[in-house]
Amino acid sequence: MTGVAKQPERDQQTHISKLSLTNFRNYATLSIDLDPGAVVFSGDNGAGKTNLLEAISLLTPGRGLRRAPYADVAREGGDGGFAIHARLDGPHGPVEIGTGIAGGDAAEGGRRVRINGAAARSVEDMLEWLRVVWLTPAMDALFTGPAADRRRFLDRQVLAIDPGHGQRALDYEKAMRGRNRLLAEGSRDGVWFDAIETQMAETGVAIAAARAELVRLLAAMIDRLPSSGPFPQADIGLSGALESEVATSAAVDVEERFRRTLAEGRDRDRAAGRTLDGPHRSDLVVRHRPKAMPAELCSTGEQKALLVGMVLSHARLTGEMSGMTPILLLDEIAAHLDAGRRAALFSILEELNCQAFMTGTDAALFSSLNGRAQFLTVDHGTVATTIASSE
Repeated sequence: MTGVAKQPERDQQTHISKLSLTNFRNYATLSIDLDPGAVVFSGDNGAGKTNLLEAISLLTPGRGLRRAPYADVAREGGDGGFAIHARLDGPHGPVEIGTGIAGGDAAEGGRRVRINGAAARSVEDMLEWLRVVWLTPAMDALFTGPAADRRRFLDRQVLAIDPGHGQRALDYEKAMRGRNRLLAEGSRDGVWFDAIETQMAETGVAIAAARAELVRLLAAMIDRLPSSGPFPQADIGLSGALESEVATSAAVDVEERFRRTLAEGRDRDRAAGRTLDGPHRSDLVVRHRPKAMPAELCSTGEQKALLVGMVLSHARLTGEMSGMTPILLLDEIAAHLDAGRRAALFSILEELNCQAFMTGTDAALFSSLNGRAQFLTVDHGTVATTIASSE
């Protein structure tokens, strides 16, 4: 997998030192100074805590942790646009990153990025400066929900250490939409099908290979977790024809077989109205190693602990592969962890030497971080410094 061109020292943390928002969700204007390390946002439900995490998640390619349309992100009553600006401090000194859309541009689907005042070539340029990883309550159903959610989770993990993965996925989706359109129209144009299927074979195998490599690396990182730790080890694997083949065959051979499969499956796919083979059908398979049990059959508490362990292992992997420990966004992370697991989580975050943003309605759940974290109270469009109460 390819890393970024810049390779900062791992012992120097990259962190957001200032975050400014304009017309973003419930924030008309906001500017807050942020400390390195742990940052705790507390406040009532609906106050805007997750909105702050969502803003930070948009400092990386994609639609952020909610995957919301940009029209929904722009503040109601504003001009239809929004802006996010962050000052980063790290090994290469300060850098300014801004992103957003102008009023009326939401329907166009793209957002602009500026780095140190200059227009970026693409949103992927932000990955040269920071990586962002998140864990939200919506992901609690990852193991029991549809395979599409697990693919999305896996692809975001790949993207954190392989910046080219996002473009490959976009190219594959575009080609597949073109093929599906030909199928729906009843087209028999072999030349068009051949061209599209060749592109799908090239990008699809590259996607499968990147996923397989991520799973291999992440499995090795998970193996480094203590077998009796607070976050159980997970056995992870991939379910998918291409992912299986890239482990044993040369990429060019897998591409040719996939291209042939697509060509031979046109009549079947035409009847189904969609492409039935490819990496868009693959799945991430997870087992609870200590219990030798599929993750989807574990209790909700066990699933949460598994997921936290996987995200923390991925953060370590990202740091080692890219030279940048990612910024972590942990939404409502403490509510469903007992005191022992909360303490273990906080210790691991310190060990990772990362900036970690955590939210909760009760600041007391984070009281063990007194003196070691920045505490901020969120109150419907305002953010103020506070002191955590005792647990």
